[in-house]
Amino acid sequence: MKIALMDSGIGLLAATATVRRLRPDADLVLSLDPDGMPWGPRTPQDLTARALAVAEAAAARRPDALIVGCNTASVHALTALRARLEPVLPVIGTVPAIKPAAAGGGPFAIWATPATTGSPYQRNLIQDFADGVTVTEVPCWGLAEAVERADGNAIDAAVAAAAALTPEDVTTVVLGCTHYELVAERIRAAVRRPGRPPLILHGSAGAVAAQAMRRIGERPAPEAPATGTLTVLLSGREGTLPPAALTYAEGRLLQEVAPAG
Repeated sequence: MKIALMDSGIGLLAATATVRRLRPDADLVLSLDPDGMPWGPRTPQDLTARALAVAEAAAARRPDALIVGCNTASVHALTALRARLEPVLPVIGTVPAIKPAAAGGGPFAIWATPATTGSPYQRNLIQDFADGVTVTEVPCWGLAEAVERADGNAIDAAVAAAAALTPEDVTTVVLGCTHYELVAERIRAAVRRPGRPPLILHGSAGAVAAQAMRRIGERPAPEAPATGTLTVLLSGREGTLPPAALTYAEGRLLQEVAPAG
């Protein structure tokens, strides 16, 4: 079994690590776009063109499924990716976990990039899945970029700024950018309220990994032999994980995966 994941940068690490834990025997193909990142400021048309190129580089390695490990790319390019690659290659997008957060019943916040916050896409998800629940949209200025650089001071500053915009009664935060899952514990600590239960965080990595397994008819097998290989593509060129990836536990987990021969 071979699973490919794509993103402009290291936001795909959370989903990749989840796939690795579910299936240690799966071969992994990570397709990044250092030549074109960040994707967020690009126009939807430009972003879609970059995403298609990155996806086709991954598809050339003949994976069984492709995970779009990026909320922004899923918003703007998922339809085009599916039109280009399916049904031969199942394409799984990343959607903010608004539905399970709303199921908790309490007020919650969605932390997302400024481009996604307030977008028709996110507003439609709120309308469809969180009707009647109080939702606060929190723009996280500079957080994804700081995570990408593994800049600890900038991460702490961006998290603190977003926490200040999060209402006191919020019990749950949806992580609406895959980069944020890499610093989940920093977010949890920043939004901790004295005398209240621990903050609940909802990311997307587990859901997209499980959906990829379903789409190709495979089941999790965490006890399988750790025989899977790792291929990293950087704007189509074979390479290695960016050094910043190795500052996160998810990236270090992938260091243990043998490079594809």
